[in-house]
Amino acid sequence: MNRFAQRWAVFAGLVVVWELLTWYADDTFFPRPTVIVAAGWELWFSGPAEDLFLTDAVFEHMLPSIGRLLAGWGIAAVIGVSLGLALGRSATAMQFAGPLLTFMRSVPPPTLVPVFLLLFSIGTQMQLATIVFGVLWPILLNSVDGARSVDATKFETSAVFRIPKHQWVLGVVLPSAAPKIFAGLRVSLSLSLVLMVVSELVGTDNGIGSQLLQAQREFDFPDMWAGILLLGVLGYALNTVLLAFERKALAWQPRQERTPATVEEKP
Repeated sequence: MNRFAQRWAVFAGLVVVWELLTWYADDTFFPRPTVIVAAGWELWFSGPAEDLFLTDAVFEHMLPSIGRLLAGWGIAAVIGVSLGLALGRSATAMQFAGPLLTFMRSVPPPTLVPVFLLLFSIGTQMQLATIVFGVLWPILLNSVDGARSVDATKFETSAVFRIPKHQWVLGVVLPSAAPKIFAGLRVSLSLSLVLMVVSELVGTDNGIGSQLLQAQREFDFPDMWAGILLLGVLGYALNTVLLAFERKALAWQPRQERTPATVEEKP
């Protein structure tokens, strides 16, 4: 059995057990996996051929949700990496900003949804604000930690050759901090999926979260479980893409020095 089959054997076995148990129990709240997959197919992939068999639900709910997720995560990445590198190379700035960062990251992002509703009203801005605030801290703190880890020899060599500031940041600090920055990006990507759903549960009529809530209120449990399955697939796919990009970006780093990105990578 190859490695890929070994990784997915347990998952496939659990699905089979789930299918047998739900078939035996015949409970409305817990439909069989085959029923869930059929409901998801009907919900998203039963459209006309000119739309590549995608239904209106894909364009009205799935794609806007993915767009908000990626936009919020991207904004947080730009702010977190920029601010983190600056704070990481300034002990004085970090001394003043440290308590504020600790306080802000301790605030659970879902509790600020009412605040963002007041500031931005219902809509994309409120949802983006919720995602950005929640996923900013892992990126920022990992960037600070990475910027602090620049080797002393590199720092002294750069000072001797009087390398310009922007070259020092882009050519020395950023590559040294990159492994920890990617670790923060991976954590924040998973978190952004959670916050995307949370932000869509409040006062909106489009998005995967809204679709989930609607299915639950209408007791349409196959559609509800199909939405949950979609979130799992989406999270796995996004993490796989980011992991592939990380491997290319950090190809220069010895493999044994890399932080395992998934459970499967651990020896």
